[in-house]
Amino acid sequence: MDKRLCELASSLVNYSVAVKPGNKVLINIGGASGFPLVRQIIKEVYKAGGEPYVIIGDDSITREIMLGANKEQLEFMKEFESFRMREMDCYIGIMAGENNSALSDVPSEKSGLYTKHYASPVTRLRTSTTRWVSLRYPTSSMAQAARTSLESFEDFYFNVCNFDYKKMSAAMEPLVELMNRTDKVRITGPGTDVSFSIKGVPAIKCDGRYNVPDGEVFTAPVKTSVNGTITYNIPSMQRGFTFEDVKFTFEDGKIIDATANNTELLNDILNTDSGARYIGEFALGVHPHIDTPMNNILFDEKIKGSFHFTPGNAYEDEADNLNRSAVHWDLVAVQTKEYGGGEIYFDDILVRKDGIFVLPELEGLNPDSWA
Repeated sequence: MDKRLCELASSLVNYSVAVKPGNKVLINIGGASGFPLVRQIIKEVYKAGGEPYVIIGDDSITREIMLGANKEQLEFMKEFESFRMREMDCYIGIMAGENNSALSDVPSEKSGLYTKHYASPVTRLRTSTTRWVSLRYPTSSMAQAARTSLESFEDFYFNVCNFDYKKMSAAMEPLVELMNRTDKVRITGPGTDVSFSIKGVPAIKCDGRYNVPDGEVFTAPVKTSVNGTITYNIPSMQRGFTFEDVKFTFEDGKIIDATANNTELLNDILNTDSGARYIGEFALGVHPHIDTPMNNILFDEKIKGSFHFTPGNAYEDEADNLNRSAVHWDLVAVQTKEYGGGEIYFDDILVRKDGIFVLPELEGLNPDSWA
């Protein structure tokens, strides 16, 4: 057993979801490649005095369900899964599929139906009732997406996933405090000049307890406060399609114009429901070891010097702006010099320029501080 895998399993069980004696822990594995990690997690759960339960899934099977499912079936699936989820104290989700495009040919009406009546309600229940963490397992498809060998990708993976998240957590505190004091945010950069308020919406630090890898501080804009234009410069997969050059124009919080390399599908997603054209999350990415996009949101949204501005549902129990939607799509823009730079202002004070924090109390989050 790779010692790095053992370290990761221990961290997931004892730090991320903090398993206590008697806790019921649901481990959801999607893909056989992740079985070695699941076996080690089970050992760690038992060692902590918990009870492990396992769901084994695969995108190819999910695809067949999605293609034929109707609303009534999905509602029953939701109730069935919700019953199990309510009994759990902790949840560890591991994605280990070998084909990132396994769901790409599912018609949009079918994937939308699946998301609205099953996936989104179950996810909202999970995030509100369990201590949870989600991660990807290093597979050949991920290495291919990162344009590297599997061995090199595994080195990168364990470097970012087995990070000192306790130290990161402490470094995030000044940013959390500043965001909690902030009213107006303005973001500028190539193709971007957008303003909004975050007043009264809590800032939440993500320090290895929600996702692995982790490394973001998020909040949400006041729902109707967003005005201006934003251009995302990182590819993003949704409904099996990789979107590029996504550009939104906002008026009083609503996306009134949206373009991309597939504008029709983009707008189809934004028309899922009334909340999909409003923003449910604003976050700053700060992981010092993640600097290159790989079309995997668990990694890309943590890129140092990045931010994401998310159409769709807000986190109801954490940073809620009351926006509700079956969509929650983390679209990312990187503001380092390599990507054209950019500025972020809080109440007209420059906070970050070209991906580097300029306020002394935030310098602990800059990449150089982790050297």
